[in-house]
Amino acid sequence: MEEKRLALTFDDGPDSVITPQILDLLEMHHAAASFFLLGKQITPETEPIIRRALSLGCEICHHSFSHADLSKLGSAELRHEIADTTARILAVTGEAPRFFRPPYIAVSERMFDEIPMPFVSGYGVNDFDPEVTAAERVAGVLAKAKPDGIILLHDQKGNVQTVEALREILPELKRRGFRFVTMTQLFSETGITPRRHVLYSYAAQTALYAEDI
Repeated sequence: MEEKRLALTFDDGPDSVITPQILDLLEMHHAAASFFLLGKQITPETEPIIRRALSLGCEICHHSFSHADLSKLGSAELRHEIADTTARILAVTGEAPRFFRPPYIAVSERMFDEIPMPFVSGYGVNDFDPEVTAAERVAGVLAKAKPDGIILLHDQKGNVQTVEALREILPELKRRGFRFVTMTQLFSETGITPRRHVLYSYAAQTALYAEDI
């Protein structure tokens, strides 16, 4: 029987309200996820949230400092976006982040040259848009959940519809036989070493961009 691993990922946090609600649901369903944090969101108020995520088996990843389009920045600005966020994550977790998601999924050769982490995209459902209903988010994630795939969601401020969607998504994916893994677990368990110049939406991907599903 095919192993059905799935990496749930969340961008733009940690948020002091939304992220704890997502962690509550993950804990309820014994599910791990990977959180791609913005450096500017890592504050004394949100540090305990990050530690709780770690205690639940989640992974902390990198999403830049300010959510700028890094493909348009010079080398010095780019290095600050990466180094400042890495330093904040390291101070809270004791480990440097292993994976990076570029804001807007915008990349450049300079970014691949200067950012020493595998790049992650993922299959999203535009859940950053308040006009996308919780039901549409549920349907989108269930349609795009594939073995060894990566789902891209957001724990940004005010994103209550994703919290509501997860109330249906998590038990339904479990019913379908999926096991939730972190980014590190996804690649470790598949035996795949992440490559440069790939924006991963599933573990076995080899092209820069994944095909649509």
